[in-house]
Amino acid sequence: MVLSSVFPWLRDTPITTSRPSHLQIHYKPPKTSRFKTTYVVIARSSSFMAFSVETSSLFPYPLSANPKKVSQNTLIPFFVKPCLQPHVSKTLGFSVSRRIRPLSPVFSSLTQVANEDGEDKLHEECGVVGIYGDPEASRLSYLALHALQHRGQEGAGIVTVNQNGLESITGVGLVSDVFTESKLNSLPGDIAIGHVRYSTSGASMLKNVQPFIASCKLGSLAVAHNGNFVNYKQLKTELEEKGSIFITSSDTELVLHLIAKSKAKTFLLRIIDACEKLRGAYSMVFVFEDKLIAVRDPFGFRPLVMGRRSNGAVVFASETCALDLIDASYEREVCPGEIVVVDRDDGDSSVFMIPHPEPKQCVFEHGYFSQPNSIVFGRSVYETRHMYGEILATVAPVDCDVVIAVPDSGTVAALGYAAKAGVPFQIGLLRSHYAKRTFIEPTQNIRDFAVKTKLSPVRAVLEGKRVVVVDDSIVRGTTSMKIVRRLRDAGAKEVHMRIALPPMIASCYYGVDTPRSQELISSKMSVEEIQKYINCDSLAFLPLNSLKQVYGPVESHSYCYACFTSKYPLTATETEDKITERDSTLSEL
Repeated sequence: MVLSSVFPWLRDTPITTSRPSHLQIHYKPPKTSRFKTTYVVIARSSSFMAFSVETSSLFPYPLSANPKKVSQNTLIPFFVKPCLQPHVSKTLGFSVSRRIRPLSPVFSSLTQVANEDGEDKLHEECGVVGIYGDPEASRLSYLALHALQHRGQEGAGIVTVNQNGLESITGVGLVSDVFTESKLNSLPGDIAIGHVRYSTSGASMLKNVQPFIASCKLGSLAVAHNGNFVNYKQLKTELEEKGSIFITSSDTELVLHLIAKSKAKTFLLRIIDACEKLRGAYSMVFVFEDKLIAVRDPFGFRPLVMGRRSNGAVVFASETCALDLIDASYEREVCPGEIVVVDRDDGDSSVFMIPHPEPKQCVFEHGYFSQPNSIVFGRSVYETRHMYGEILATVAPVDCDVVIAVPDSGTVAALGYAAKAGVPFQIGLLRSHYAKRTFIEPTQNIRDFAVKTKLSPVRAVLEGKRVVVVDDSIVRGTTSMKIVRRLRDAGAKEVHMRIALPPMIASCYYGVDTPRSQELISSKMSVEEIQKYINCDSLAFLPLNSLKQVYGPVESHSYCYACFTSKYPLTATETEDKITERDSTLSEL
């Protein structure tokens, strides 16, 4: 392993040997750097290599004098390359072992949850937040969840830690519906985690609303999870055969059972043990005793960021928009395969304890799910979507009078398209902010009633115009067809659909609620056939190669495009073969 690929700032750094089993690297930054001298110590044994980075002199703010070390007896992970930067975490520890457990999807039907209202849109997965060290942790969690409301509207919950242990309030509905002043007053404590839910696994019931709390002989802990475990059925069956009883239909409950069954002596080691068994997408926050733990899966499918308030409180959230609302400054992402531990004794520290393949971050986070004012996967969502629109105008131009968007996720790409095409952008469709409320449909049938309650055309913008409509995706095609019809009814002379992502031909198995592949219109129709089906004058998608150009030749390899290509990070066949090979190897050790 080349150390400069792990720690880029250690290039051209002298290496000395303090004793046969250790290498000591002395790093002295240039005079222009604000960082001071630091050391990297590498300990070796015949079957184990552990890296420990002590960075307590790297930071402008005070750090613990005794950073936490990773002992040989605690971790059996595998590490390839972190994305950690030197100004972020107080202590970084990770280790490498020959015992490798491949993380690979064993596809589960749990991800195929149909939209009950037949809505022709993808749904956000979930949002999580964790706060450590603020006396108003529950109120800050409430505000952060409000900022993440776009990621889930079916339920919300908060768990706090205080002298009484773990206290929880969960409910079905929006964050503002679940929490009141009196309820927040009943959640004292300076440590909290929270969750907003859209069910990619499990029905929409109160018992499935997170965070979940469980107790075992070590005490109580709580977890909130964004993502989907694709080996849920397999692990659940194994646990049930050993006597476990599941109360919810959410795959998140699986984590608590794995932790309870673990033989490790601390909660942290049990969480590590559980994560080694999980396959799929997960960004999780845990709370127990006086510790807050944030975990991100090795592929980094779902986002998870870390921030800090002016009083030193540490904040984790699915997106940076949650940090902005509670006046927390963005520090960095939680890296794929990283566990960040925050406690009173050692501040924040990190370990890499999971097989760490090439990251496969969800490109739909940039294209649809995340808020435009967020930074996700180290990129501005707004700037990225704007580039989608600019490139789309270049590869799929058309003569037009006005560019409009299907709000809200198509708006920024439409702005980019209009700017590149030199055509005015206008508000041609208004979105109702009350569309989630229940409507009583009149006895006499109204055509396209569902779409009419959500999107209203502006005749003054559309009448007699050649209109380009920019949207983020076409799922089943039914909503696009109704939108085109409504625009024509409002007087549009021509309607040209432009989609700011490639055609979606395959389901997602990593925490996004998508229809089955055979229900996706692009999996069974060509672009020309879809154009005829939705009755627009022209239709164009952003080509996959053009999408990758946004990220460049290196970064583009760090994203998952499975919904556009049907090429998943690992296929089910490869999974079975590698699991068999692993088990055979372990039996020989």
